[in-house]
Amino acid sequence: MATTRDPREAGPKPPFPQQPQTHPGSIHLMDPSADHGEKDYEGTGKLQGRVAIITGGDSGIGRAVAIAFAKEGADVVLSFLPEEQADADDTAMVIQKAGSRVAKVAGDIQKVETIDKLISTADNEFGRLDIVVNNAGYQMSHEDIQELSSDELDHTFRTNVFATFLLSQAALKKLPAGGVILNTTSIQAYDPSPQLVAYAATKAAILSMTKSIAELAIKQGVRVNAVAPGPVWTPLIPSTMPPEKVKTFGSNTGFGRPAQPIELAKIFVFLASDDASYVTGEVYGATGGRSPY
Repeated sequence: MATTRDPREAGPKPPFPQQPQTHPGSIHLMDPSADHGEKDYEGTGKLQGRVAIITGGDSGIGRAVAIAFAKEGADVVLSFLPEEQADADDTAMVIQKAGSRVAKVAGDIQKVETIDKLISTADNEFGRLDIVVNNAGYQMSHEDIQELSSDELDHTFRTNVFATFLLSQAALKKLPAGGVILNTTSIQAYDPSPQLVAYAATKAAILSMTKSIAELAIKQGVRVNAVAPGPVWTPLIPSTMPPEKVKTFGSNTGFGRPAQPIELAKIFVFLASDDASYVTGEVYGATGGRSPY
């Protein structure tokens, strides 16, 4: 007999314990730990034989997407910051255990040389490129707008917006017809928090860019879509938000909890696969019922 699960009980609920971390945070220090699909996600071969670049693939949504893609049969080029090496190594081991190949590329995606290395690694290690997931992002919370420096504003836009554009631009020289670009935007693009002025603005830019690039890319048979999460339990939360916000994180959703990364990864799998063959220029929301659109 088939069974169903109450979605309200599919992940831990707040209040969460205090757990201050330095940015960018680590999956190993999270309490409770996050579910990236390491144990329960089962693939069905939807991405067999494909090669994906995933930025920010060491933790959070990126880690869950990398693991799910690997379990669906894809080989992965894993992009991460050098200081996230430990989490990236752990993610790579899970990918290999799933039977897929992985190539790790440490570097700052603000830099063109890192983007070039991601493209060349896919080509040199695996001989092709089919999917690009622009997931890496920077956010920092501020209660006062005067705390947001011009340097931080520049860093946020270069990481979130410039890198998404430049990697998409470079990938479109390599992606075949049937290729896919997937971007991570956010509910912040529609319903921005005053504490996340810079981050929210970048997510709105990514949303707009997804739609415009989609119209250009489909001329060569490449689909471009985005996923807009609400609150997701990732290392960015305890490493960038005040403790009182962490304690109640996700309580303002219909489920009374934040999403687990694997819940978002399943949407990325659908959009990357041929199941979404008639989907481009779309933004898929997974906001826990908070969608204002």
